[in-house]
Amino acid sequence: MPKKSKKNYFTQDTEDAIVRYNNEPSSSARSKIYEREIHYAFFKLTENIIHTFKFYYTEVDDIEHLQHEVITFLLSKIHLFDPTRGAKAYSYFGTIAKRYLILQNQKNYKKRVDKAPVDELFKDDTYSYSLDDPDPENPPLNQYLDLFTEYCTKNIYILFPKKHDAEVADAILELFRKREDIDIFNKKALYIYIREMVDVKTPKITKIANQLYDIFKDNYIFFLDNGYVEFE
Repeated sequence: MPKKSKKNYFTQDTEDAIVRYNNEPSSSARSKIYEREIHYAFFKLTENIIHTFKFYYTEVDDIEHLQHEVITFLLSKIHLFDPTRGAKAYSYFGTIAKRYLILQNQKNYKKRVDKAPVDELFKDDTYSYSLDDPDPENPPLNQYLDLFTEYCTKNIYILFPKKHDAEVADAILELFRKREDIDIFNKKALYIYIREMVDVKTPKITKIANQLYDIFKDNYIFFLDNGYVEFE
Protein backbone atom coordinates (compact mmCIF):
# COMPACT_ATOMS: atom_id res chain seq x y z
CA MET A 1 0.00 0.00 0.00
CA PRO A 2 1.40 3.44 -0.86
CA LYS A 3 2.65 5.45 2.10
CA LYS A 4 3.10 9.18 2.30
CA SER A 5 3.41 11.52 5.26
CA LYS A 6 1.92 14.51 3.47
CA LYS A 7 -1.37 15.48 5.16
CA ASN A 8 -2.86 17.18 2.10
CA TYR A 9 -2.58 14.36 -0.37
CA PHE A 10 -4.43 16.04 -3.28
CA THR A 11 -2.93 19.49 -3.80
CA GLN A 12 -2.39 22.05 -6.53
CA ASP A 13 0.80 20.16 -7.33
CA THR A 14 -1.34 17.08 -8.00
CA GLU A 15 -3.58 19.07 -10.33
CA ASP A 16 -0.56 20.50 -12.14
CA ALA A 17 0.81 16.97 -12.55
CA ILE A 18 -2.50 15.83 -14.08
CA VAL A 19 -2.34 18.69 -16.59
CA ARG A 20 1.26 17.79 -17.45
CA TYR A 21 0.25 14.14 -17.77
CA ASN A 22 -2.49 15.02 -20.25
CA ASN A 23 -0.16 17.24 -22.29
CA GLU A 24 2.75 14.79 -22.35
CA PRO A 25 3.04 12.95 -25.72
CA SER A 26 5.45 10.30 -24.43
CA SER A 27 3.77 7.28 -22.83
CA SER A 28 6.86 6.46 -20.75
CA ALA A 29 7.02 10.03 -19.43
CA ARG A 30 3.29 9.94 -18.64
CA SER A 31 3.78 6.72 -16.68
CA LYS A 32 6.50 8.35 -14.56
CA ILE A 33 4.33 11.40 -13.88
CA TYR A 34 1.44 9.18 -12.85
CA GLU A 35 3.49 6.88 -10.61
CA ARG A 36 5.40 9.69 -8.88
CA GLU A 37 2.81 12.46 -8.62
CA ILE A 38 -0.74 11.23 -9.22
CA HIS A 39 -1.23 7.62 -8.08
CA TYR A 40 -0.97 8.31 -4.34
CA ALA A 41 -3.56 11.09 -4.60
CA PHE A 42 -5.96 8.78 -6.45
CA PHE A 43 -5.28 6.03 -3.91
CA LYS A 44 -6.07 8.22 -0.90
CA LEU A 45 -9.05 9.86 -2.61
CA THR A 46 -10.71 6.51 -3.36
CA GLU A 47 -9.83 5.12 0.08
CA ASN A 48 -11.41 8.08 1.86
CA ILE A 49 -14.55 8.06 -0.27
CA ILE A 50 -15.09 4.31 0.15
CA HIS A 51 -14.82 4.46 3.94
CA THR A 52 -16.56 7.81 4.44
CA PHE A 53 -19.67 6.76 2.52
CA LYS A 54 -19.33 3.03 3.35
CA PHE A 55 -19.34 1.71 -0.20
CA TYR A 56 -18.84 -1.86 0.95
CA TYR A 57 -21.23 -3.79 -1.31
CA THR A 58 -18.91 -5.09 -3.97
CA GLU A 59 -18.26 -8.15 -6.08
CA VAL A 60 -14.50 -8.06 -5.45
CA ASP A 61 -12.85 -9.86 -2.56
CA ASP A 62 -11.59 -6.87 -0.58
CA ILE A 63 -11.52 -3.09 -0.41
CA GLU A 64 -8.09 -2.80 -2.02
CA HIS A 65 -9.40 -4.58 -5.12
CA LEU A 66 -12.34 -2.19 -5.15
CA GLN A 67 -9.93 0.73 -4.92
CA HIS A 68 -7.99 -0.66 -7.86
CA GLU A 69 -11.21 -0.75 -9.92
CA VAL A 70 -12.05 2.86 -9.09
CA ILE A 71 -8.49 4.10 -9.67
CA THR A 72 -8.47 2.36 -13.05
CA PHE A 73 -11.76 4.07 -13.88
CA LEU A 74 -10.34 7.47 -12.84
CA LEU A 75 -7.30 6.89 -15.01
CA SER A 76 -9.57 6.11 -17.97
CA LYS A 77 -11.23 9.53 -17.46
CA ILE A 78 -8.09 11.56 -16.67
CA HIS A 79 -7.81 12.92 -20.22
CA LEU A 80 -11.22 14.61 -19.81
CA PHE A 81 -10.04 16.94 -17.04
CA ASP A 82 -9.84 20.53 -18.27
CA PRO A 83 -8.77 23.14 -15.68
CA THR A 84 -10.03 25.97 -17.90
CA ARG A 85 -13.62 24.85 -17.23
CA GLY A 86 -13.36 25.99 -13.60
CA ALA A 87 -13.47 22.67 -11.72
CA LYS A 88 -10.68 21.76 -9.36
CA ALA A 89 -9.13 18.34 -9.92
CA TYR A 90 -9.94 17.17 -6.38
CA SER A 91 -13.67 17.87 -6.79
CA TYR A 92 -13.74 16.65 -10.39
CA PHE A 93 -12.22 13.24 -9.70
CA GLY A 94 -13.97 12.93 -6.34
CA THR A 95 -17.34 13.31 -8.06
CA ILE A 96 -16.39 10.75 -10.73
CA ALA A 97 -15.33 8.27 -8.03
CA LYS A 98 -18.51 8.77 -5.99
CA ARG A 99 -20.77 8.34 -9.00
CA TYR A 100 -18.96 5.15 -10.00
CA LEU A 101 -19.18 3.76 -6.47
CA ILE A 102 -22.84 4.70 -6.03
CA LEU A 103 -23.78 2.79 -9.18
CA GLN A 104 -21.65 -0.24 -8.23
CA ASN A 105 -22.83 -0.21 -4.62
CA GLN A 106 -26.49 -0.12 -5.57
CA LYS A 107 -26.13 -2.79 -8.26
CA ASN A 108 -24.36 -5.21 -5.94
CA TYR A 109 -26.60 -4.51 -2.95
CA LYS A 110 -29.59 -5.46 -5.11
CA LYS A 111 -27.89 -8.71 -6.06
CA ARG A 112 -27.27 -9.57 -2.41
CA VAL A 113 -30.67 -8.87 -0.85
CA ASP A 114 -33.00 -8.88 -3.84
CA LYS A 115 -33.94 -5.26 -3.21
CA ALA A 116 -32.69 -1.96 -4.61
CA PRO A 117 -32.45 1.67 -3.50
CA VAL A 118 -35.13 3.99 -4.78
CA ASP A 119 -33.10 5.48 -7.63
CA GLU A 120 -33.07 2.05 -9.32
CA LEU A 121 -36.85 2.33 -9.46
CA PHE A 122 -37.15 3.23 -13.12
CA LYS A 123 -34.55 0.84 -14.51
CA ASP A 124 -35.95 -2.69 -14.31
CA ASP A 125 -39.35 -4.15 -15.17
CA THR A 126 -39.01 -7.32 -13.10
CA TYR A 127 -37.34 -6.56 -9.78
CA SER A 128 -39.19 -5.65 -6.61
CA TYR A 129 -38.00 -2.68 -4.62
CA SER A 130 -38.00 -1.35 -1.10
CA LEU A 131 -38.44 2.39 -0.62
CA ASP A 132 -36.78 2.36 2.78
CA ASP A 133 -33.11 3.26 3.24
CA PRO A 134 -31.43 -0.13 2.62
CA ASP A 135 -28.59 0.44 5.08
CA PRO A 136 -28.79 2.66 8.18
CA GLU A 137 -25.00 3.06 8.02
CA ASN A 138 -25.28 4.78 4.62
CA PRO A 139 -26.11 8.50 4.19
CA PRO A 140 -29.78 9.13 5.15
CA LEU A 141 -31.63 8.36 1.95
CA ASN A 142 -34.98 8.84 3.65
CA GLN A 143 -34.01 12.35 4.67
CA TYR A 144 -33.06 13.14 1.09
CA LEU A 145 -36.29 11.61 -0.22
CA ASP A 146 -38.32 13.92 2.02
CA LEU A 147 -36.41 16.95 0.74
CA PHE A 148 -36.62 15.79 -2.87
CA THR A 149 -40.36 15.15 -2.66
CA GLU A 150 -41.03 18.47 -0.95
CA TYR A 151 -39.01 20.39 -3.55
CA CYS A 152 -40.67 18.70 -6.54
CA THR A 153 -44.13 19.14 -5.04
CA LYS A 154 -43.67 22.86 -4.35
CA ASN A 155 -42.19 23.49 -7.79
CA ILE A 156 -44.21 20.99 -9.78
CA TYR A 157 -45.67 23.52 -12.24
CA ILE A 158 -42.23 25.05 -12.77
CA LEU A 159 -40.62 21.67 -13.40
CA PHE A 160 -43.63 20.45 -15.42
CA PRO A 161 -45.41 23.45 -16.96
CA LYS A 162 -47.96 21.31 -18.80
CA LYS A 163 -50.84 20.42 -16.50
CA HIS A 164 -51.05 16.80 -17.62
CA ASP A 165 -47.28 16.31 -17.09
CA ALA A 166 -47.61 17.80 -13.61
CA GLU A 167 -50.45 15.40 -12.78
CA VAL A 168 -48.30 12.41 -13.79
CA ALA A 169 -45.36 13.73 -11.77
CA ASP A 170 -47.58 14.22 -8.73
CA ALA A 171 -48.82 10.64 -9.04
CA ILE A 172 -45.24 9.38 -9.00
CA LEU A 173 -44.36 11.64 -6.07
CA GLU A 174 -47.33 10.24 -4.18
CA LEU A 175 -45.49 6.93 -4.05
CA PHE A 176 -42.62 8.64 -2.27
CA ARG A 177 -44.98 10.39 0.13
CA LYS A 178 -46.59 7.05 1.02
CA ARG A 179 -43.40 4.98 0.98
CA GLU A 180 -43.69 4.05 4.64
CA ASP A 181 -47.01 2.35 3.87
CA ILE A 182 -45.70 0.60 0.76
CA ASP A 183 -43.60 -2.45 1.48
CA ILE A 184 -42.41 -3.77 -1.86
CA PHE A 185 -43.66 -3.25 -5.38
CA ASN A 186 -42.36 -3.75 -8.91
CA LYS A 187 -42.22 -1.42 -11.85
CA LYS A 188 -45.27 -2.88 -13.56
CA ALA A 189 -47.30 -2.36 -10.39
CA LEU A 190 -46.10 1.24 -10.29
CA TYR A 191 -47.37 1.87 -13.80
CA ILE A 192 -50.77 0.34 -12.97
CA TYR A 193 -50.96 2.47 -9.81
CA ILE A 194 -50.25 5.66 -11.76
CA ARG A 195 -52.72 4.83 -14.51
CA GLU A 196 -55.38 4.44 -11.83
CA MET A 197 -54.67 8.00 -10.69
CA VAL A 198 -54.31 9.68 -14.08
CA ASP A 199 -55.48 8.65 -17.53
CA VAL A 200 -52.13 8.40 -19.28
CA LYS A 201 -50.22 5.98 -21.50
CA THR A 202 -47.01 4.19 -20.49
CA PRO A 203 -44.60 6.30 -22.64
CA LYS A 204 -45.79 9.45 -20.87
CA ILE A 205 -45.17 7.88 -17.45
CA THR A 206 -41.69 6.83 -18.55
CA LYS A 207 -40.88 10.33 -19.82
CA ILE A 208 -41.96 12.05 -16.59
CA ALA A 209 -40.32 9.38 -14.43
CA ASN A 210 -37.03 9.92 -16.25
CA GLN A 211 -37.26 13.68 -15.67
CA LEU A 212 -37.82 13.12 -11.96
CA TYR A 213 -34.98 10.62 -11.87
CA ASP A 214 -32.59 13.17 -13.39
CA ILE A 215 -33.50 15.67 -10.66
CA PHE A 216 -33.16 12.98 -8.00
CA LYS A 217 -29.80 11.68 -9.24
CA ASP A 218 -28.02 14.99 -9.82
CA ASN A 219 -29.03 16.46 -6.48
CA TYR A 220 -28.39 13.24 -4.52
CA ILE A 221 -24.73 13.46 -5.59
CA PHE A 222 -24.63 17.01 -4.18
CA PHE A 223 -26.35 15.81 -0.99
CA LEU A 224 -23.73 13.07 -0.51
CA ASP A 225 -20.97 15.60 -1.09
CA ASN A 226 -22.25 18.29 1.25
CA GLY A 227 -24.86 16.85 3.62
CA TYR A 228 -27.53 19.31 2.50
CA VAL A 229 -29.54 20.05 -0.65
CA GLU A 230 -29.41 23.02 -2.98
CA PHE A 231 -31.94 22.28 -5.68
CA GLU A 232 -31.70 24.42 -8.79
